[in-house]
Amino acid sequence: MLKAGVLGAGHLGKIHLRLLNQSEKYDLVGFYDADETNAKKVVEEFGYTYFNTIEGLIDAVDMVDIVTPTLSHYDCAKKAIAKGKHIFIEKPITNTVEEAEHIRELLAQHDIRGQVGHVERFNPAFIAVRNQINNPMFIETHRLAEFNPRGTDVPVVLDLMIHDIDIILSVVKSKVKHVSASGVSVISDTPDIANARIEFENGCVANLTASRISLKNMRKTRFFQKDAYISVDFLEKKCEVVKMKDAPEQPGDFDMILQNAEGIKKQIYFDNPDVANNNAILDELETFADAINNNTTPVVTLHDGTEALRVATMIINQFK
Repeated sequence: MLKAGVLGAGHLGKIHLRLLNQSEKYDLVGFYDADETNAKKVVEEFGYTYFNTIEGLIDAVDMVDIVTPTLSHYDCAKKAIAKGKHIFIEKPITNTVEEAEHIRELLAQHDIRGQVGHVERFNPAFIAVRNQINNPMFIETHRLAEFNPRGTDVPVVLDLMIHDIDIILSVVKSKVKHVSASGVSVISDTPDIANARIEFENGCVANLTASRISLKNMRKTRFFQKDAYISVDFLEKKCEVVKMKDAPEQPGDFDMILQNAEGIKKQIYFDNPDVANNNAILDELETFADAINNNTTPVVTLHDGTEALRVATMIINQFK
């Protein structure tokens, strides 16, 4: 079991603490939080061991789980890497692309592992269809959330849209060619609702919408590719796959057949794979333990996290 320590015991930090504590792959050593009042509450409520310095916690563990506000990710990661500790770092990886690239360099120098917490990669609905997403040419995403003051210190792009940016970059095997975007600040100092269009060199286009002032929650992505349409509902953990193939000579009574203007007939059929139940956050933490123990590449590398931040930054720059 890897000795694990958590930096940051806010809303998400408490979830990480609980899951690391119950995991059979980690031995939770303790946590550090800059807010002593909050730290004492966490100790009283859950009994976790509190370290009163970051350095003390880092020295006591094999893996540091960084769940602090984004602005402090860079400093926390540097301290952990300097001591040769593996790092799991929540998304977005850092505040700037330059910081992220420096963290990657340091990690490579110390020959240790790092993973970024892009949790939607572990969403069971996405996992169920991941292997069927093949060279999509149009992608549409909607990530809408009801207003929550937590997270409004950063633009909605870094708070919500970055999840979809990472998913898109993981399935489109092409470089970003052009980004256009618009954002509106309604209640915060930074945009609360944003739309972005990402064009790739291979011709794929992705249209992303994110809002944190919606009346309802929604997290849906649709992938369109040759002879297939794939829909993933990240919130409800459901997926739908609609495929087309050449129609049979003698269609059955219940076969769905489409005929285009050229007279070509296609049969529509549904292939909805089973969606397994899982805890995505526990899975991302445990696959990181596997990567450390087996000396393999983590599912979401620091390179992946850096590229997602790079595209997010391009979008934010468009607002200006």
